[in-house]
Amino acid sequence: MSHNTFAPGFSYKIHADRYSAKKMAKPVNFVCVAPEANQVFLTGDFNDWDPGSHPMKRQPDGAWQISLPLNHGHHHYRFLVDGKPTLDPKAQGVARDHQGEKVSLIAVS
Repeated sequence: MSHNTFAPGFSYKIHADRYSAKKMAKPVNFVCVAPEANQVFLTGDFNDWDPGSHPMKRQPDGAWQISLPLNHGHHHYRFLVDGKPTLDPKAQGVARDHQGEKVSLIAVS
């Protein structure tokens, strides 16, 4: 005889992935050193490479900064410095986008 204390017919499936790191967004800081720039934007696979969706904010030292919540995984991105695509020299790597252009790579874990 089973001593099951759970209600019969009720599913107790554990949703182990409900709060997993893979689904949690983590704030990631991006910094672009471009003191002479008039405007800098962040584009990447996380915003469909939209050139105007993520303007960066000029800091007192002349660098530009933005913080974005990104999900676990690898992300491709680049800066647009006064409209010119620019790689991040502090990126974790360089990859190619769908058009074969060089982009910066970041891994979020």
